[in-house]
Amino acid sequence: MAMWQKNQVDLASKAVAKGETPNPVQRGTKAIPANSRPESPVETELMEEVVNRENLFKALHRVKANAGAPGVDGMTVQELPDFLRQHWPRLKEELLKGIYQPQPVRRVVIAKPDGGSRNLGIPSALDRFIQQATLQVLQKRWDRTFSDHSYGFRPGRSAHQAVARAEDYVKEGFTWVVDLDLEKFFDRVNHDVLMGRIARRVGDKRLLKLIRTYLKAGVMENGLVGPTDEGTPQGGPLSPLLSNLLLDELDKKLEQRGHRFVRYADDCNIYVRSERAGQRVMASLKAFLTQVLKLKVNESKSAVARPSDRKFLGFTFIERKGVVRRYIAPKALLRFKERIRELSGRNRGISMERMVEDLSRYLRGWRGYFAFCETPWQLASLDSWIRHRLRSFQWKQWRHGPKKFQELTKRGVDPKTAAQTAGSGHGPWRLSNSPGPRKAMPNVYFKALGLPTLNR
Repeated sequence: MAMWQKNQVDLASKAVAKGETPNPVQRGTKAIPANSRPESPVETELMEEVVNRENLFKALHRVKANAGAPGVDGMTVQELPDFLRQHWPRLKEELLKGIYQPQPVRRVVIAKPDGGSRNLGIPSALDRFIQQATLQVLQKRWDRTFSDHSYGFRPGRSAHQAVARAEDYVKEGFTWVVDLDLEKFFDRVNHDVLMGRIARRVGDKRLLKLIRTYLKAGVMENGLVGPTDEGTPQGGPLSPLLSNLLLDELDKKLEQRGHRFVRYADDCNIYVRSERAGQRVMASLKAFLTQVLKLKVNESKSAVARPSDRKFLGFTFIERKGVVRRYIAPKALLRFKERIRELSGRNRGISMERMVEDLSRYLRGWRGYFAFCETPWQLASLDSWIRHRLRSFQWKQWRHGPKKFQELTKRGVDPKTAAQTAGSGHGPWRLSNSPGPRKAMPNVYFKALGLPTLNR
């Protein structure tokens, strides 16, 4: 899986990290057969549309809204408008002549939620602007030709829609899943294969050259610039569209064979009725991906299994008493608890109000994504666990027995219970769930502090 959860993901990736709420769920429409989807015409004067004034204003607005870190030149998005006012006539001429040269991307290595690392390539603010302008021109032509089974990085589509569609397949009796994981997909894209697919849709040689130069721009790491012979760096606005274009060929292959599948970026699940059918599909797709698209399947992370034994965008599908429901996947729950432990550590040395504020930002984003589960008891259990941790934090903050006794009685606990609790030799975790602290810090206390609940 690529970057999220990939955030939402990773699932829950950027939306969770920023505290944003993902798009509401919409069921996919009836699948459009691959051979009936319209193909975008090959056009030869697209660069004029890229540098169109209205298109550029939209691109600048989007880049400023997305913010992001500076690239190799150190220019921030706030400084970009002044730079464009001074230099845009020259840059426009270079783009129209097909001689513009982008800067290398800045390499940033981040830890993946499930272990390992992921390479991000941060383009300069100027190159993000030009890529965004290019994206706007190409996306409106290409997106309508993409598969109805594809949900990642597409306008009006979301991870929730992909999860809902996968669940529908399981409910229809397709109770085996071919879970394909492409190894370091964004780092391994073959430039020649990708450019060949782009050339089928773009006849403007200037735009083709611009895209090729972005792919070949190089990477700066530790002050040195290295070549990029493969891959589409994650971090640029154009990379998600290019990845969808390349993998649309996989979608077409699956549609032609009549498979039930869902793809979100490079995370693709195919649903079949038997393990034997799944093994046939897996073998066939491995050959197609390696021989035709020059991609590599991650053997250790790919499998043919029951949906309940796999996760898809942070969820898993489990049947109980003949009813299939989407659960929060165990790994997603584990990552959640790890993050809550970091934010609510008993040794942080901050006030309860500050801790609740820190927790709230994370909880709202996480809830916005994972409240899509059909298991409210999972959310209720997490709510209880979080309050338990906060009581434990506060209990340790009070430190000494007299202070604990005073705080308990001040909050309505009878003196006998307060004395027994304050004088106990048990640890904070056990005592924080006893009658005294629970009465002193009831659920309404945390609600008054602004702590959001997951089980709304």
